Amino acid sequence: MSTPLNKGTTVRLIRLGLDEDFAHGPDATSEATVDADAVLTAHVVPRKPGVVAGLDTVVWTMHEVSPDIDVTLHASDGDHVAPGDRLATVAGPARAVLSAERTALNLLTYASGIATQTFQWAAVLEGTGARVRDSRKTLPGYRDLAKYAVRCGGGVNHRMSLGDAVLIKDNHVASVGSVAEAYRRTTAAFPDLPSEIEVDNLEQLEEVLAFSPDLVMLDNFGVEETREAVDKRNALSAGTKLESSGGLTLDRARAYAETGVDFLAVGALTHSVTILDIGLDA
Repeated sequence: MSTPLNKGTTVRLIRLGLDEDFAHGPDATSEATVDADAVLTAHVVPRKPGVVAGLDTVVWTMHEVSPDIDVTLHASDGDHVAPGDRLATVAGPARAVLSAERTALNLLTYASGIATQTFQWAAVLEGTGARVRDSRKTLPGYRDLAKYAVRCGGGVNHRMSLGDAVLIKDNHVASVGSVAEAYRRTTAAFPDLPSEIEVDNLEQLEEVLAFSPDLVMLDNFGVEETREAVDKRNALSAGTKLESSGGLTLDRARAYAETGVDFLAVGALTHSVTILDIGLDA
């Protein structure tokens, strides 16, 4: 969680949410039922236990709707929270608070759901030396928030975009004829970027270890095959890290981690999210 949540990208996301909510005019229900000068104080409260992430989205959303809304945070991202805990207090013009509520909670519950799920994986892997990490399987616009939430839950991030690391997959290999040629081209063109190569079997692994890449992705390897891969890595290129990927489930996570791999890549951290139920209680 060393890299903070990017305010610029998150505020753009907030504005998209608010644009959708105000697409057909002001909040008709609040305009009709709440006096214009009414003031509301409400608390952001979880309904279920979990790990909270993205609390700044509450602050930034409220301030996008009205600078007169005060938000006091009572928790920090990465905190383990219980039902009834006060995460934040919101106070200000009632119509503005109610109009901002859904966008703020959508982002907070989404990020907290990712953090909570990531923590479950991190807890299972504790003591093995392996870390759980995400992928680029994120909804457009949500990547920074989603990957920040992974960090809040104790996971680590894979590349943020196509340009901050090299990842040679089977389609790249097919386009140039061999793993060796794909690796030669990418390292020549981008010598300062970290390099990762995907392999489908132990024979391919042995071939790519000759290059001493930074990282090798073991695609859909079973546990025993993964153990053999670790032995090969240790013998041929001890400095290369290994990442298990494909069809991993929480109940089998520790078995993979105990083989000696360095990472478990879990796209479901961000593409299959169950929100953490959080509400705004007046």
